[in-house]
Amino acid sequence: MKAFAALFTAIEQTTKTNAKIDALVRYFANAPERDILWCISILIGKTLKRQLKTADLKAWAAELAGLPLWLFEEAYPIVGDLAETITLILPDPTGQEDHSLSETIDFLQLLGSYTDEQKKAAVTGRWMLQQAAERFVFNKLITGNFRMGVSRQLVIRAAARSFGMAEAEVAHRLMGHWDPASITLQALLMNEEHTDRYYQPYPFFLAYQLEEVPEALGAVSDWQIEEKLDGIRGQIIVRHQELFVWSRGEELMTDKFPEFASLPALLPDGTVLDGEVIPWKEGRPLPFAVMQTRIGRKSLTRKALQEAPLVMVCYDLLELGGRDIRNEPLSYRRAQLEQLLNGLDAAALLLSPVIDCPTWEAVREIRAASRANNSEGVMLKRKNSVYETGRRRGNWWKWKVDPLTVDGVLIYAQQGHGRRANLFTDYTFAVWDGDVLVPFTKAYSGLTDKEMLEVDAWVKRNTIDRFGPVRSVKTELVFELAFEGINLSSRHKSGVALRFPRILRWRKDKAAAEANTKADLLQLIATQRT
Repeated sequence: MKAFAALFTAIEQTTKTNAKIDALVRYFANAPERDILWCISILIGKTLKRQLKTADLKAWAAELAGLPLWLFEEAYPIVGDLAETITLILPDPTGQEDHSLSETIDFLQLLGSYTDEQKKAAVTGRWMLQQAAERFVFNKLITGNFRMGVSRQLVIRAAARSFGMAEAEVAHRLMGHWDPASITLQALLMNEEHTDRYYQPYPFFLAYQLEEVPEALGAVSDWQIEEKLDGIRGQIIVRHQELFVWSRGEELMTDKFPEFASLPALLPDGTVLDGEVIPWKEGRPLPFAVMQTRIGRKSLTRKALQEAPLVMVCYDLLELGGRDIRNEPLSYRRAQLEQLLNGLDAAALLLSPVIDCPTWEAVREIRAASRANNSEGVMLKRKNSVYETGRRRGNWWKWKVDPLTVDGVLIYAQQGHGRRANLFTDYTFAVWDGDVLVPFTKAYSGLTDKEMLEVDAWVKRNTIDRFGPVRSVKTELVFELAFEGINLSSRHKSGVALRFPRILRWRKDKAAAEANTKADLLQLIATQRT
């Protein structure tokens, strides 16, 4: 674990991209093969199954440190991170033993078969043989909350440099399900033939939000204009007469979408479609809240399928007849997609309409009206663009509608995590329902560092009650909150739920009495439905 902990430390101590890539390259050059595989797997977001209860970890650490459990519980919200809290309170190690990353993973996976006493002895024994850096990383792995300050793209760049490969090829090889315990580095990255992973999706091409005026992009005739639909980005794959449906988050969702079950008999073998899986009824998309009623279910009933029927609105074709066509221009891929779908009798596949816009002003009008059609704005795609990997600037842009906004009153605050662990940065907001403030959402982002410090100091001066780590504060501060959507919700006390809420600005010019009301929120919902 020393080498992996050293990698973690090197990456966390710099904000420079090249320094992070260099640290990864050094690790890949010196680590054993199994450690490299596990390192890549962990850093691109594949999680380990958690084998231990948080309550047990707290109790074992407090006992080993000679502290009462209540004192640990008081310290935990102040530190803001369980792994760090445990690391800080443990006594000095009594010995030293270095296990590799892969040996540590094997150890963690075996814990599930141990008795409670065996788990305690095994974990506390490891703690007492580790220095602080290794303990911290070990605790992060144990708690299932491991994150390092690198993006998936940085890992891909480092691997490409280390193994002499193209970044796009590495990105593709790392997609889908692969097990570090049962695959070799050669099989994962370097074998010419990897048809044993025929279920594998392609890396998704992602767009940046357009921040400038669209006229800066040049002639509108160079761009393909489509609606930006609000669903789950996915790929439908038909290979070897089998169907695979992948989400952008690399979750295999085939069983959750029975609407697509007949596609292997309808699509040519070796077909990969890219599009948006959305609820669709009576010729138009339904709100994303309807989609959530489907994804959250463990079992699908006939009623659920009738109330939220799903389709994929297809906007790209990545593979045709087993041939990867991502390097063909969008105009070619679009023509092939149209030809494929127009001759297909598949109600679950729809073609994303290309909107004819002679001017950028016409695009503005389409964008302005998009929320009424349950979409988020428009997509702008250069007609001669190839299908790239990851988030890239230049050829694909999303131009989302301006967010909805509402003014809410701060009523609760809680300390954040990581670098915000000692600051009150997690907030609960309320609106008026008559003369009572009703909580309706939480928000964690949007303030500047200076504003966070100012609000933190205010919270500490104006706390009126405490509920564990949560502080109830005087109802004085008003914030303008932005969000992408709003719907009725029986799960929330206010009766509404917001999508992607964040703080837009601190309304120092407003008193609490001037904040919005629950009736305002309900009116927003009604307006969207008309």
